[in-house]
Amino acid sequence: MFWTIVGSVAATLTMFSFIPQIIRVFKHKSAKDVSPVMLFQLSLGVLLWFVYGIHLKNAVIITANFITLLTLIILLFLYFSYGRKK
Repeated sequence: MFWTIVGSVAATLTMFSFIPQIIRVFKHKSAKDVSPVMLFQLSLGVLLWFVYGIHLKNAVIITANFITLLTLIILLFLYFSYGRKK
């Protein structure tokens, strides 16, 4: 039970960690401080964690990585929409 709580708290922190960056890019209409390499690398890693969670049938891993992947997709969309202009 304790480790499920630890995992759930970690998952929650991870899931919403990109929200401040999304807000900043949207507010400033610029992604000049965002690394596209980091976005792609992290997206691939999160996708693989999601697949791994499916393999394990672990709801915490699946949910956390699915939501994190969605936030990364939003950030990638904003990156390509606004580019690196200031």
